[in-house]
Amino acid sequence: MTPVTQDTVRPSEPVAPPAPTAGWSLVLPLKPLALAKSRLAPYAGPHRADLALSFALDTVAAALATPDVDRVLVVTRDAEAGTRLAALGALVVADEPGGGLNRALAHGAAAALALAPRAPLAALSADLPALRPAELARVLGAVPPDGRAFLPDSPGLGTTLLACTPGRPLSPAFGDGSRARHAAGGALELRLPDVESVRRDVDTGTDLGEAAALGLGPHTSALFARLSLR
Repeated sequence: MTPVTQDTVRPSEPVAPPAPTAGWSLVLPLKPLALAKSRLAPYAGPHRADLALSFALDTVAAALATPDVDRVLVVTRDAEAGTRLAALGALVVADEPGGGLNRALAHGAAAALALAPRAPLAALSADLPALRPAELARVLGAVPPDGRAFLPDSPGLGTTLLACTPGRPLSPAFGDGSRARHAAGGALELRLPDVESVRRDVDTGTDLGEAAALGLGPHTSALFARLSLR
């Protein structure tokens, strides 16, 4: 008689597919800290890398606290940032392909889909230090149930969030002028009031001042206070 093992047992009826995963997967890209946020150098000087890390820490913490967000993946090859962000609960994905922002996001999106193929997916900027979970939840809730959508940044030229529902490609086209590219690629522009914390990314000292007026997260707030006292 053939022994019964897990390899010889077969279910008598078809196995039901897994239930859909409702919670969002968010993918955030982060450059090596030594290279990040070069336009902040006139404002932050030697603290530029520290600010870039603070932005990412506050963005990830707020994203993880957002209702209906199940996982946050950070694509980076910076060891220090990866360690700090993983301690918050982010999943760190090595930036293997190189080749810039959009290739990193596509790599992170593939990792997210491998973890949760039935979950909706969004790419989010990692420099949103004033991000509020309730506002991010409103943006994600406005994404149409069958398609792609994006949120423009505060100046109105770029993009801070690009989202897609299960079965749709993310097709990121971030960078200068990305608002026009995402719209031309068929993504719906989300026009929502009172979500400025999701739109206010930070590249310059002026941007940081505007984010501070919205209310910075704890990591950036502490560093901003020290820089303001110089």
